[in-house]
Amino acid sequence: MSRRGQKSIVLLVAAAIAFFVYLDRTGRIEGLGARPHSPAVDNNLPSQDDLAKYHLKTFIVTKVVDGDTLDINLPDGKYKTTRIRLLGVDTPETKKPNTAVMHFGPQAYEFTKNVTLGKKVVVVIDTISRPRDRYGRLLGYVRLENGNILNQLLVEQGYAYADLRFKHTEFDKYKILMDEAQQNKKGLWKDAKLKDLPPWLQKLKPKILKKAA
Repeated sequence: MSRRGQKSIVLLVAAAIAFFVYLDRTGRIEGLGARPHSPAVDNNLPSQDDLAKYHLKTFIVTKVVDGDTLDINLPDGKYKTTRIRLLGVDTPETKKPNTAVMHFGPQAYEFTKNVTLGKKVVVVIDTISRPRDRYGRLLGYVRLENGNILNQLLVEQGYAYADLRFKHTEFDKYKILMDEAQQNKKGLWKDAKLKDLPPWLQKLKPKILKKAA
């Protein structure tokens, strides 16, 4: 083989090696056993700051805004308290601007107020759902002094709908509890009509709408 031919082979081998090194570094040959590239950061997961600040910590409820919204005694940014939106549930509105008080809304508000206001609660952050809603409210479960989870109580006793718009750890469980509450005509399901259900539920749950018509 001529000296020129040998030189061409060496150059081709060097180029091939460089190409595979590039692929390995960019994670494009992980299927061939090379190390995978680092996964992208999921901005929908709870931040370490929120987890350290709230998760499994005990607080006092200073205000109940609605059946599914309350404040605890810990500053949050520029606010003197942290506002928590109960994850996985949706109670009928009572104080939403430009929205009439909804069927069973006052009862849901009174229930949450009676079991939480001025009392100690433990905040539980879900590790698979987004940490805050579009208003900046912390999303989570609230454990009462007796160990019960407020979110779950609201659904199983008919004070709230299971929120089917967003995934979370208890999604399937809350959906089943809502179906059972409806079948047993608990709380709001005792005499709820189609017009009483929130718009999002009317779109997502035609079976429920038919039963509630």
